[in-house]
Amino acid sequence: MKVEHHVTERQAFSTCREAVDWITGLVSFGMRPGLKRMELLMEKLDHPERRLKFIHVAGTNGKGSTCAYLTSVLRRCGYDVGTFTSPYLISYADRIQYNEAPIPEETLLRLANELKPIVDEIATTELGSPTMFEVSTTLALVYFARVAFPDYVVWETGLGGRLDSTNVVTSVVSIITNIGHDHMEVLGDTLPKVAAEKAGIIKAGVPVITTIEQPECLEVVERVAAGKKASLYVLGRQFRFTAGPSQLDDQSLDFEGPFRVIPDVRIALNGAHQLKNAAAALMTLEVLRQYYALIVEDDDLYAGFRAARWPGRLELVSQEPRILLDGAHNPEGAETLAAALRSTYRYDKLHFMMGMLASKNHTGYLRHILPLVDTLILTEPDFHKKGDASRLAELAVELLDGMDRQPKVIVEPDWKRALSLLQQTTGQGDLAVVSGTLYLISDVRSWLLHQTASEKGW
Repeated sequence: MKVEHHVTERQAFSTCREAVDWITGLVSFGMRPGLKRMELLMEKLDHPERRLKFIHVAGTNGKGSTCAYLTSVLRRCGYDVGTFTSPYLISYADRIQYNEAPIPEETLLRLANELKPIVDEIATTELGSPTMFEVSTTLALVYFARVAFPDYVVWETGLGGRLDSTNVVTSVVSIITNIGHDHMEVLGDTLPKVAAEKAGIIKAGVPVITTIEQPECLEVVERVAAGKKASLYVLGRQFRFTAGPSQLDDQSLDFEGPFRVIPDVRIALNGAHQLKNAAAALMTLEVLRQYYALIVEDDDLYAGFRAARWPGRLELVSQEPRILLDGAHNPEGAETLAAALRSTYRYDKLHFMMGMLASKNHTGYLRHILPLVDTLILTEPDFHKKGDASRLAELAVELLDGMDRQPKVIVEPDWKRALSLLQQTTGQGDLAVVSGTLYLISDVRSWLLHQTASEKGW
């Protein structure tokens, strides 16, 4: 007897966990800069990116904090806000937020099931499979355009700008926070080359705000902006700020822009560099107010800046012992961290735990940190591109040769054991710092706050 088998069409994933595992599993396809796969995804999805207003943020450091300021103020001004950032510290859903809440699991599951056959179809073409970041970017676009409908999307680049998958959108305003030594193996071996990649987010006629300071990098951005007839607002020229009184968890700045003066803006994020990020966000809001009729009441603006938070950046997560987390992972980040440790924090001894990815400029990082520390614990993040802790130790010892300060250097590749050692070493008046790649920060933060590992990732 012949038996007929009827296969009913079913979803590829039955749980959110399965969907996230599929997306994060695409990391095996690596980072492949270029927009052809994104453009094809947008075409097959009826161009969700054309239905949204984006504030596009690029830069080496400061992107996340700038996004946090903008999201916080826009929310308090009564606007619905989508926010897309990376990497995430706790859960995959954290990277795609609507009104400061992660994408709901049931929505993520439904949209992943919708995207899966399209991604599989593109994978069979000569373009190859869309990457993890491309699928995540597409998921965010579909969520915002079809489900959440925000008034604005605060849109952070993943890597670079010109060929980054986020650059499939046309923004209403663009921000380039700064240029530093990061991802140079992908973006170019000089800072002006990196600047050219970041400047790739500049669109025809769309205003640009930047806090870049290096003349040779600023020149690149000016040239691109002029070619695109995009108005450029440069820190120190079209807008400026003056630092006010500063103490732990409370800084202030007086802002002066082309349209008005905004005095005594208070922020809770620590480090002098956060004043610069806040100034970039203020100038952006002023441009939106002036040219796009954004309604910003002063009370809402002040409250939004005061309420902004950005986890994993100069974040005190433990009091006994005092443990500070900071995701500084390049020389510029280390410089701002070192400045904060000198000016903002008080301690008898400084105990420092760090772990890095293999591709970073660790020598430049260590040069800023070594003169401050009493103990240096070198470990490894739980990630496939982790840097070797022993190699970091060799670099540290080389740099310490001839220095007056000779901190104790400890190698412990297991980050949990390293963290335990850090806790045991840190006395009553001391300060412990965990820094380096955000893949390490995310695990340490989850462990200290929730006693669980994080999902972490790009």
